[in-house]
Amino acid sequence: MTTFNNREKAFENKFAHDEALKFKAEARRNKLLGLWASELLGKSGDEADAYAREVVRADFEEAGDEDVFRKLRGDLDAAGVSISDEDLREKMMEMLGVAIDQVENEA
Repeated sequence: MTTFNNREKAFENKFAHDEALKFKAEARRNKLLGLWASELLGKSGDEADAYAREVVRADFEEAGDEDVFRKLRGDLDAAGVSISDEDLREKMMEMLGVAIDQVENEA
């Protein structure tokens, strides 16, 4: 019975670890997206950092990535920045890959 309990505990620990890494990677992706978009919006320095934090906070509105997409889409549209939905989603995927690499290299 202890072997089974040890395996169960190991799976639970791995799941918790994987979820923590996923959360960190998504938050890092959102920060990177915010910094990228801030350049397109003409922001720099503290203003760019503040905008990146806004993008990170936008991800807490609902599950999934649509809240971040809507935030970026709305802000880019309001500023007259021309980028297609497809290109924006591709940038989100690209930044997720970068974020995963960064988080994995920190651990």
